[in-house]
Amino acid sequence: MTRVLVTGATGYVGGRLVPQLLDAGYEVSVYVRSAWKLRDVPWRSRVKVFSGDLSDPVATRRATNGVDVAFYLVHSMSAGRGFQDAEKLTAQTFAEAAAASGVQRIVYLGGLHPDTGDLSEHLASRAAVGEVFLNCPVSAIVFQAGIVIGSGSASFEMIRHLTEVLPYMPAPRWVRNRVQPIAIRDVLRYLVRAVAVTGDLNRTFDIGGPDILRYGQMMNGYAVEAGLPQRHIAALPVLTPWLASQWVGLVTPVPRQMAVPIIASLQNDCVVRERDIDEFIAPPEEGLLAYRTAVRYALHREADGEVETSWQNATVPGAPSDPLPSDPEWAGHTVFTDLRERRTAASPDAVWNVIEAIGGDKGWHSFPLAWAARGWIDKLVGGVGMRRGRRHPSRVNSGDVIDVWRVESIERGRMLRLRAEMRMPGRGWLELGVAPAEEGSTYRQRAVYFPKGLSGRLYWLVLLPFHGIIFNGMARSILHEAEQKGTAR
Repeated sequence: MTRVLVTGATGYVGGRLVPQLLDAGYEVSVYVRSAWKLRDVPWRSRVKVFSGDLSDPVATRRATNGVDVAFYLVHSMSAGRGFQDAEKLTAQTFAEAAAASGVQRIVYLGGLHPDTGDLSEHLASRAAVGEVFLNCPVSAIVFQAGIVIGSGSASFEMIRHLTEVLPYMPAPRWVRNRVQPIAIRDVLRYLVRAVAVTGDLNRTFDIGGPDILRYGQMMNGYAVEAGLPQRHIAALPVLTPWLASQWVGLVTPVPRQMAVPIIASLQNDCVVRERDIDEFIAPPEEGLLAYRTAVRYALHREADGEVETSWQNATVPGAPSDPLPSDPEWAGHTVFTDLRERRTAASPDAVWNVIEAIGGDKGWHSFPLAWAARGWIDKLVGGVGMRRGRRHPSRVNSGDVIDVWRVESIERGRMLRLRAEMRMPGRGWLELGVAPAEEGSTYRQRAVYFPKGLSGRLYWLVLLPFHGIIFNGMARSILHEAEQKGTAR
């Protein structure tokens, strides 16, 4: 049996690729930095999990040992000095580990880009990573894909929210550039079939859907499928990529850190220059999905709550990642808490159902204006804001995002712990839990905040007057809704 390793299995593409590889009959292992994010995925028991950093040669060699085909589906959305060098070095570490372990093929997913012209930092970095694999001792198939369209993809979400929010859009000149989007299902099809491709291939392949469109046409194609009027788009020469990304960060849920590389990558025409992949992986009989068909499918899946993976769950650069310390470890630290417990006649199941559905379209059960204001402030200072929503309307898993929070831990039916990813001078958590009690249940709600320096302490004190309104209102509203849904008998 062919043994396959997937890096980036907690990401948008990797999280969808793993189950398809398993269904194709391959033995799959995954290599991730945060294994806890896989705790609740449905295929967790069918794979072997390696945890570590790709820049660590020892851990990477351990993960690649005994592997036949390795997928490299990792790309940072951060930027800054040394970004490209760091990405290249990580790829070299992986390539060296793969060669030492006897891996027969590396499959890498990069982005479409022109041969000439100045590339954005992120497109240039992806091209450089592809070159690392093509120049290493292991044969490599390097896919160069167009904009990926699917439920939960960052590019699709950016198109969706720009189109829905702005009936008239002053836009940069790049809205006139030609792009060739591709449906996520077609990307996954190429990746799965790359495992069984025969021959000692070592080259790039351009992959894109059947439509070549201007970015403005993509927005209006979305409008048609969503039942919206056509949008009026005016291309302005004064909107630089940086200014455009700030605007996108404000009017869409996509954080500014992610909007910058997406916008920058649209500065060039990015279209397929060759279809050589057809010689090795035959296109589907019905053909590759057209752009509007891919949009239609994505909208249906989002409406049905069937989004398998989402850009929302991508790691946010600079966001806290350490778990909540256990209470005994708080000794010697400054910690602020807000604890509220209430008895209710509602059954534990009724309370839990309300807890697990919190956030997103449902809201936070108290003072919505304050939550909205906090989200806008976070957006203005470069944070994620409140509009990331949630992947499923009523169910969450470890690692999922709920607005400005990330699910750090969930004991289904008992406790949900959320870690704050908003910009603030400290680290914060919110725990919501329920326990059975006589003739009902006990609801427990705890906010925990570890301040950083004087500014962290002042931050808590400034917000303290609002806590009674927000947290008390939250507890009261959650229990009211639970009691309406069902009381214990």
